[in-house]
Amino acid sequence: MFSRGINAFAVLSLVTVLAGCNNPSAGHDAARAYDPFEARNRENHELNKKLDNAFVRPAGNGYVKVVPKPVQKGVSNFSANLAMPSLVVNNLLQGRLGKAGKNTLRFALNTTIGLGGLVDAAGEFKLYEEDTDFGETLHVWGFKEGAYVELPVLGPSTERDSVGKVVDLFTNPLSYILPSPEKYIGTGASVASRLGDRGTYAETLDSVLYDSADSYAQARAIYIQNRRFELGQEATEADPFELNTQGF
Repeated sequence: MFSRGINAFAVLSLVTVLAGCNNPSAGHDAARAYDPFEARNRENHELNKKLDNAFVRPAGNGYVKVVPKPVQKGVSNFSANLAMPSLVVNNLLQGRLGKAGKNTLRFALNTTIGLGGLVDAAGEFKLYEEDTDFGETLHVWGFKEGAYVELPVLGPSTERDSVGKVVDLFTNPLSYILPSPEKYIGTGASVASRLGDRGTYAETLDSVLYDSADSYAQARAIYIQNRRFELGQEATEADPFELNTQGF
């Protein structure tokens, strides 16, 4: 009970900090990323590239070569199913009861007839995942995007989404229900699933990270445009190599 109180206090503290996030000035072009921390972000980007080149890319390529496709799919399904209660919590916090009900039913079907989530049984009934996170919840509540940041290990984000990533560590009810070491199975499955994604999309990711004239600007543009699209904001067609912080 005491640890849950600490978690709740941490969440409230983070949301309070978020209210003071950097925001663009009135003259800021909404089609561009607001990047006042570019120097530090570029340092983190180079660190992330080194980690990817040394560990993540080889592990991802090895994973997709060694592990059979059906097993990869099962692990990915299992990981997504264990994360589903967190989506339901965020659906409810956003006031989207229909999506919460859909995700709850999907979780129930996949956990039972889907063999604990290894099989996407709900998908056979065209009951697909309504993806979300606490970063989107903060967007619904009216918090601004804030500055673009690239986090060590975690990669591209914004000030708002960085807070969301931390809060999402505490929003899955299963983390409080499952005993140890069972609660860590989901973490292992999530890591394996992400390695699978790295290996599956290796050509595209390598093109961005290692073949781009400016991989930082490319990654920043892709993240910002994709994230704004996910949140229902206006998509932009800005050239990622022309994005910069001049005039902000």
